[in-house]
Amino acid sequence: QVQVVESGGGVVRPGESLRLSCAVSGSGVGLYAMSWHRQSPGKRRELVARILCGGDTRYADFVKGRFTISRDGANKMGYLHMDNLTSEDTAVYFCNADVVVSRPVVCGEGFEEDYWGQGTQVTVSA
Repeated sequence: QVQVVESGGGVVRPGESLRLSCAVSGSGVGLYAMSWHRQSPGKRRELVARILCGGDTRYADFVKGRFTISRDGANKMGYLHMDNLTSEDTAVYFCNADVVVSRPVVCGEGFEEDYWGQGTQVTVSA
């Protein structure tokens, strides 16, 4: 069974930083790609950042230059480093992991399925 668990959320002041972590676990599971999404009350879930299998990254315009996505494929971990946070960044942040099962991760060969974590709350408030 694949599990995706986020951590690192909390309450910070405007201008401060946070680093979110995403841990993927499961027997025979490999991490192919990962993305971070967020959802504020009354709003749709939106893509924040994505890191592709080969390491290329994509960012939503509203976080470019402030957030950095990274991953440690060997340990099936992903990270979202967030700088210069504002109240607009207040949301529940979700990790979505694209995984392969029972075979090596080979970029270009795709993945089996994607899994969501339960989310971690980030609150930016003075």
